[in-house]
Amino acid sequence: MGHLHNRNIIIGVTGGIAAYKIAELTRLLRGDGAAVRIIMSRGAQAFITPLTLQSLSGHPIHTELLDETAEMGMGHIELARWADAFLVAPATADAVARLAAGRADDLLTTAALATPAPLFVAPAMNQQMWNNPATSANIQTLINRGVNIIGPGAGDQACGDVGPGRLTEPVDISAKINAHFPNRALEGKRVVITAGPTREPLDPVRYISNHSSGKMGFALAKAAAEAGAETILIAGPVMLSTPEGVTRLNVETAGQMHEACIEQIHKPTDVFIGSAAVADYRAEFSAPQKIKKVGDTLNLNLIRNPDIITEVAKSKHRPTVVVGFAAETEHLVEHAEAKRVAKGLDVVVANDVSRADIGFNSDANMVTWLDNIGREVIPLTTKQNLAKLLMMRCSKRLSPTSDNDEKMATQLEGDR
Repeated sequence: MGHLHNRNIIIGVTGGIAAYKIAELTRLLRGDGAAVRIIMSRGAQAFITPLTLQSLSGHPIHTELLDETAEMGMGHIELARWADAFLVAPATADAVARLAAGRADDLLTTAALATPAPLFVAPAMNQQMWNNPATSANIQTLINRGVNIIGPGAGDQACGDVGPGRLTEPVDISAKINAHFPNRALEGKRVVITAGPTREPLDPVRYISNHSSGKMGFALAKAAAEAGAETILIAGPVMLSTPEGVTRLNVETAGQMHEACIEQIHKPTDVFIGSAAVADYRAEFSAPQKIKKVGDTLNLNLIRNPDIITEVAKSKHRPTVVVGFAAETEHLVEHAEAKRVAKGLDVVVANDVSRADIGFNSDANMVTWLDNIGREVIPLTTKQNLAKLLMMRCSKRLSPTSDNDEKMATQLEGDR
C-alpha cells in the first residue's frame, strides 16, 4: 500500500512541450497509491493526447468547463472538492499569470480557484520568460498566497536555450507531493540499515578502505525514521550527523559490521538494507607496529571478509525484506541481477559509481531497482528524495498488495 493510498491528486496540464512528462508523473503518483484525475487545457492536448493520460490515470480526462456530459459525471466544483492536492504541471508563463490574476475562464483555472486543496505549481517555460520581471512578480504573488512552487530546473531547453525554466523531473515532483502528506507507512516496523565504508588495518597507521561517503545510507535511515520505523543505523567511519530518531551503532571494520548486523537481526526485523561499501578482503595479519619502507615492493596477503548481506538473507532470523546495493562500474544490470540471485536478496539497488555526478560523495543518485518482477530505472534525483522513494517501495513489499498496486505492477511490467 503506497504512501499516497486514499489520496486524490488533480494534475492540471497546460500547453508546454514538457506536457509529455505528465505521463511518467501520473504513473509515479499512481504507483504511490494515489487516485489521479487530469484536467487538460486546449494547448496541452496539442502535445500529448487525452487518451494517453486517460489510459495511465484510469479516469476520463477533463477538458471543457461547459461540457454537459462531463458535468453530469463529476462537475467542476465537485472535482475541485475531490482533490487532496491540486498540481498544475507544466505551468506555462501564461498559466502562471492567469493563476496569479485569479482568472477562471476555463476548467483548469476555475477548478484551481475553487479547490480547498493545497495548490502546487511546477513552472516550465523559456529561460527568458522565466527571468522576465512579470513572471517573477506573478510567482511571488502565488508564493504570498501559500502556493507551493516546484522548480523550475535548469539546463538545455527545447528552443535551444540553456538556463532555468525546465520542468522539474517527475520523480522530484512526486517526492514533493509525497512530502506534503505525513508518512507513517513503516509505523511499528523495525529497519536495520548499514552505511559508509569499512577500514581494514594494515598496521596502526594504514588501512584498506574505499570512497563511500555514507550519504545514501544515512538518507535511507532518515527516511525510515520519518516513516515511523524503529531504525537502526550501523555506520562505518564517516563524518555525518545521526538523523533524528535513529539509533546509530558505529563500527570500523567489516568484522565489526558483520557482528553488529547478525546481533541486530536476532531481534525481529522487517527490513534490512545493506547500503554500506564493505571491504571484500582484509589483511591476513595486521602489523602491531608501523610497517617500515624497505625495498621496492611489499607483498600483502589478503583474506576474504564475511559476506554480510548473504548471511543476513540466508539466516534463520532473516528479515522480511532484504535489500542490497550494487555499486558497479560496468555491466550494471547484469552484475546486479547476478548478485540478487546468488545472494538470495529480495531487491538489489544498482548504481554506476564511475559517473562523477552520481558516484561516491555525490548528493544525487540515479539507480536501477531490480526485484523478482523485473527492473526499473529511477531517474536522477537527490539522495534524500531517492531514499524516500526506496523506503516507500520497501513498505509496499511488507503490505498486502492493493488493487491499485496490482494494476500498477502490471503496468510497470509492461513498461519494462
